[in-house]
Amino acid sequence: MAEPLFLQSTMHDKIWGGTRLRDEFGYDIPTETTGEYWAISAHPHGVSVVENGPYTGMGLDRLYREQPELFGNPSSPVFPLLTKILDANDWLSVQVHPDDAYAKEREGELGKTECWYILAADEGAEIIYGHTAQSRQELAEQIEAGEWEQLLTRVPVKAGDFFYVPSGTMHAIGKGIMVLETQQSSDTTYRVYDFDRPDASGNLRPLHIQQSIDVMTIGQPQNSHPATLRTGDLTSTLLVANEFFTVYKWDVGGQTTFEAVAPYYLVSVIDGQGQIKIADQSYPLGKGQHFILPHTVQEWEMTGNLSLIVSHIAH
Repeated sequence: MAEPLFLQSTMHDKIWGGTRLRDEFGYDIPTETTGEYWAISAHPHGVSVVENGPYTGMGLDRLYREQPELFGNPSSPVFPLLTKILDANDWLSVQVHPDDAYAKEREGELGKTECWYILAADEGAEIIYGHTAQSRQELAEQIEAGEWEQLLTRVPVKAGDFFYVPSGTMHAIGKGIMVLETQQSSDTTYRVYDFDRPDASGNLRPLHIQQSIDVMTIGQPQNSHPATLRTGDLTSTLLVANEFFTVYKWDVGGQTTFEAVAPYYLVSVIDGQGQIKIADQSYPLGKGQHFILPHTVQEWEMTGNLSLIVSHIAH
């Protein structure tokens, strides 16, 4: 089966969500506070479903288990990556994610290293990216004292920025920001601070102070240094490469032929329109589509004016 796997996926209501997923991408959002679209996911909290070809209607989790040849006969027992779009109509909680070892022992799933490509950001928008504590004891003392303004590192952002967020990084996406997130397939989040805001029922969301202190990295995070290569009608920017994933931004302005160098690819069209041609079959592409190029696709051609975020596992 040499064809892309186009996906239909789940959306999640969040206390901080809004309507940008509908306004910017045309998605049929379930609520006016929709915060996340799990665009490519085999995680049990939101499984993508194939919407074309012989596997139409099959969940990505089941497809990964039952048709391993589509993914290069992988060693990982679970589909390892997850692509999301997040609409932060308000601040997300200040949080941190565990690494694989801690998450496996405490939560029974993968750790969560992630990265963000900023799709849109209001004027003056900020994220929290790291903290100022010089030791774990100082970190615990400042959290206990609620010294958030001294502790948290705020960074201004704009559309097109990129941030690498390894497990252990104190972080929060700020109000007025939309991101495409590539991450390990995990849903473990430890909240450190939630701005003392109540949920729809008037209750404060639970915090996870001790777990956060356990897993927090001491010292400022080191962002990646994207590198751009222009060849013909393609501008390819390597955003990050690590032991979990490699992420690119591809800007196609014409016609480009690709050859696979990874077992499979996760692709999100973030702007523009065009088509992908595999063998003698062409498929239209437009903003907001998400698909997987399986191992059975070894060469393809893209034409049009397209911006895409593309990821694959380390190999």
